[in-house]
Amino acid sequence: MACGSLCFQTRFPRFVVGVSASSTSSPSSRRALAGGRRATAPPMPPLNPKDPFLSKLASVATFSPDALALTPAELDTPPYLDLFDSPKLMATPAQVERSVSYNEHRPRKPPPDLPSLLLHGRIVYIGMPLVPAVTELVIAELMYLQWMDPKQPIYLYINSTGTTRDDGETVGMETEGFAIYDAMMQLKNEIQTVAVGAAIGQACLLLSAGKKGRRFMMPHAKAMIQQPRVPSSGQMPASDVLIRAKEVITNRDTLVKLISKHTGNPLEKVSKVMQRPFYMDAIKAQEFGVIDKILWRGQEKVMDEAASPEDWDRRAGIKVVDGM
Repeated sequence: MACGSLCFQTRFPRFVVGVSASSTSSPSSRRALAGGRRATAPPMPPLNPKDPFLSKLASVATFSPDALALTPAELDTPPYLDLFDSPKLMATPAQVERSVSYNEHRPRKPPPDLPSLLLHGRIVYIGMPLVPAVTELVIAELMYLQWMDPKQPIYLYINSTGTTRDDGETVGMETEGFAIYDAMMQLKNEIQTVAVGAAIGQACLLLSAGKKGRRFMMPHAKAMIQQPRVPSSGQMPASDVLIRAKEVITNRDTLVKLISKHTGNPLEKVSKVMQRPFYMDAIKAQEFGVIDKILWRGQEKVMDEAASPEDWDRRAGIKVVDGM
């Protein structure tokens, strides 16, 4: 793949899936470029303003950028996921202070560039369906991070509906997902996958293809596997429609084999559940073998401190009669 259209400069490149970086060049520099050779920008996918992960990251980067520079206390957790704190009860009543002025709460310096911030954290974020422009950028970022350091892990954050949209309409060929999968398998780096929203179809395959033991899922994320769909045939003759249908069946068999390989389930079981859309929450995805760990924030400690049913009965003064 030609990399001439990618801006690999001394700083981190200004691109990431789901985010488009705005130009900050001055009018004089733009006139200088217009007089000489015209600069070509890499193809950018459209902005997805409804993405919850990017919205939360942008908010933290704007109002408290120093928090992003700190290393996480728990090294087993992928970076930037500590932004999603669970609600906590206040031990004491809240103390209200009168603000001096509204401007006091505004950021005192510009927020960092989100694309550079994600790449600096070695994060490749898939926040859109797998269309050709998204595939190009994801593979380029994977190659770039391997070139920067072939030993450090790469974190693949996924919030994608695969090669379809939310309404089920096909927007990309199945080869888009297979291209990213093949790139993941060829890299020297360890790739850790995290589902932060939805991982549907080919995106679910990418989630399961991470390193065993390092495949994560947020508590309320969703995963789903389904059969590939035949793209719109339009005015194609019947013979061409048949050829395209056979190709979709081939892609389905390939998808079944790969999901069976990474989840540890038999081919027959995967093929059976894929006959219709098979949705999985975090717990079911862990049981099916798509992921290895659910990123409960503090949930393990809460469950460990919870009393057993026998303790609850004893504290309540309930006596259990034998035989009942």
